[in-house]
Amino acid sequence: MLGSFLNKWLSQRSVPSNRGALGEGIAERFLVRERTMRFVARNWRNPRDRREEIDLVMRAGEVLVFVEVKTRSSKALVPGFYAVNGKKRKILRRGIRAYLRGLKSPPWTYRFDVVEISWPSKGEESEPGVRHFTNVALPGRK
Repeated sequence: MLGSFLNKWLSQRSVPSNRGALGEGIAERFLVRERTMRFVARNWRNPRDRREEIDLVMRAGEVLVFVEVKTRSSKALVPGFYAVNGKKRKILRRGIRAYLRGLKSPPWTYRFDVVEISWPSKGEESEPGVRHFTNVALPGRK
């Protein structure tokens, strides 16, 4: 009984299994086209701790922008922005510090953004929705 429920539920999912990569591509195109940012890196990982991953690194003028991309179904109970919880922010903060330490000349300013991609549900004839949250706080030690 439970197996048939899971099979039915999984078959009704409208988001492809590689939705994270697709969402990152959509977010990158959005930031380049709509926010006139320049692409720097994608899926950067700290060589010392592979858990510390930054989805996108972009440039907005002189500002280096670290971007976390969250892709969700349009009917998801928890929006992508709220999925970047305290634990995730702590990991991101460490990853950003590691990235900055690796630069020969770090920028004067940087910020952290979240891009939320909401994937249309099965049967919806629309494009994925994009919400961009700029300058999101990463509280904690500096």
